[in-house]
Amino acid sequence: MLGNSLPAPALSGFAFAGNTLDRADGLRDDTDALAGLWPQARILLIDAEGNAYADDVGQLLAPTGAELGGGPGTAIFLGLKNGTAWFAISAAHVAFIAPERIDLRRAAAVWPDFEAGVFAMARALLHWHSRTRYCSVCGGDIGFFRAGYLGRCARCGVEHYPRTDPAVIVAVSDGERLLLGRQASWPARRYSVLAGFVEPGETLEQTVAREVFEEAHVRVRHSRYLAAQPWPFPGSLMLGFTAEAEPDVPQVDGELEDARWFTVEEIGAARQRQGHDDGDGLLLSPSISIARSLIEHWYAGMTGRSST
Repeated sequence: MLGNSLPAPALSGFAFAGNTLDRADGLRDDTDALAGLWPQARILLIDAEGNAYADDVGQLLAPTGAELGGGPGTAIFLGLKNGTAWFAISAAHVAFIAPERIDLRRAAAVWPDFEAGVFAMARALLHWHSRTRYCSVCGGDIGFFRAGYLGRCARCGVEHYPRTDPAVIVAVSDGERLLLGRQASWPARRYSVLAGFVEPGETLEQTVAREVFEEAHVRVRHSRYLAAQPWPFPGSLMLGFTAEAEPDVPQVDGELEDARWFTVEEIGAARQRQGHDDGDGLLLSPSISIARSLIEHWYAGMTGRSST
């Protein structure tokens, strides 16, 4: 019988966790310094749908400030990389034409980790700007300061900050099998680990237990945090857990279309199937997601194999 006597390797391999920018918070109030960095800076241009500008082979197209002209203006200062500043700006604000536009999921699969991570950061911040035009307290107009990281109401003075919504995502096991569920909107036969948003007044462990029971009526005994992934669709932070649970029969009542236990053998067969779907059997989450890394981590722990 397979067991988890060998420790699984650390959770890794998912997208958006490789952003190594120095966020340089101290520069956000220094308009002169940012203006001086602008000519050599790299600028990410993001359109209204959240796509980035790319060249004719789908690689990142981030012109310099000198190529765009002007100064930082409404651009968001993302940070520094090897002395070069990176900014993000809405493509609607500049006159620049690109051969192609690329969505974040596709970029995460083909771009280097750093570029995909910067794109994720830029997309999330610009989405926050687009959804924070008016004050939630009095309805007044919002102006942005500190290089795009602070919104201030022109009427009542209330300050608004970038929002990130925490959510747990969890690989639940009964010691022999892995619990996976699927949403009705997903491709046929795709299943993934369970997830849900943290509610006010909850610990993360309480959220794990509540969400798993609400979605599948499976009782969690214990959970353990492993790693996190920024998930800018539009602005979440996925907090990855493993959990030990009772071998309850999964039941769904609306949040999921189906939930079931899968054996080590079934997960192994699905891993082999990735990239060459034969039209039959389980399909797993894409490799860019922490969901897939959680599945791989569980499988590695059960078989003693590498998860990468």
